[in-house]
Parts: sequence; C-alpha cells; structure tokens
Amino acid sequence: MDTTLDLVAWSATLLGAFAIAVAIGALRQPGIWGKMVDEIEASPALQLLCGFVELFIGAAIYLLNPWDSTDLLSMVMKSIGGLMMAEALVVMAISDLYFQTWLKNLAAMRRGWPIITLLIGIAVAAAGILRFT
Repeated sequence: MDTTLDLVAWSATLLGAFAIAVAIGALRQPGIWGKMVDEIEASPALQLLCGFVELFIGAAIYLLNPWDSTDLLSMVMKSIGGLMMAEALVVMAISDLYFQTWLKNLAAMRRGWPIITLLIGIAVAAAGILRFT
C-alpha cells in the first residue's frame, strides 16, 4: 500500500497537529478559550460560521476514513468525524444553550482542557505518523 495516499494517516496527523497547536496556544495564553467562547456566544454570525466549518471538516474526516473493524485508527477517526458533525448541528440548532452550559465549563478550565487536548493531539498525530513508517 502506498502510504502517501493513506487518508487515515493524513487525517490523523493533521488533526493531531491542529490539536497540539491549539493546546500550545491555550497554554501560552490562559483564558484565551474563555474569551473565544464569549465572542462566539455574542455573535450569531460566528455561531453559524463555526458550525458550518465544523460540519464541513467533520464531514471530510468522516467521509475520508473507512470503518474498518481491523483498523483501530480508522474507527477512531470515523467516530471523531461523526461527533464533529453532530456537535456542529447542535451548535447551529441550540447554540444559546450549548454555549451557556457545556462550552462555558470547558473554557473555565484554564489548564485542564488544554493539557488534555495536547495529550490527545500527540496521541492522534503519533498514530497517524506511525502509519507512514
């Protein structure tokens, strides 16, 4: 198999790299996620845009990754894509409730979620990179 065309590896590597970068940014600037959530909560246009972007990226991840019961990474990536699409639809349908409850709690953890995000990003990126070897 040509690993340069391994879409599971590429999507895992890129999603992991994104998570790592976001986590580093949040660790460098504590409170930035809270500010971002406040800005999105205050703007219906940003809510719609964020929902659309997450829906589009989630759909791409979902569609590019096959469900292969013998391949744990492909199942994880397909699940992540599906969860992203579901969250995007929730954001677009009931963003007022979603931002007031769930995301406010996430943003309040100034160090906890960025560290968890960093660890997940490292794991996902490493799993993707290891498929290239």
